[in-house]
Amino acid sequence: MTSVEVARHEWEDGTRRVEAERDDVRRYHELLALLDLIVGELRKRVGGTYTLEELAAAYGGAEAWARELLDERSTVPSWPRDLTTVLAAAFDAYQLGAVDYAP
Repeated sequence: MTSVEVARHEWEDGTRRVEAERDDVRRYHELLALLDLIVGELRKRVGGTYTLEELAAAYGGAEAWARELLDERSTVPSWPRDLTTVLAAAFDAYQLGAVDYAP
């Protein structure tokens, strides 16, 4: 597997974990709020034109800035335990805009 394939697998797993919380409406909405914050920051950091390889490279250092972002802006008290999940899910959502995206 390439680094992009490994990253995409992790991203998809993050989305599956978020979606697994759909029945717990409060928790699900908290996760979506965290996800939105991270996707917004991804737009700033990665931009609007990018490849999957560039996105996978950005994923490597994303935990540090995502932790800082959520610490500063999140109103969800459980965000530290959810960081890995929502970070992966955010990248999963953002990969759809990659110039070389293919399902």
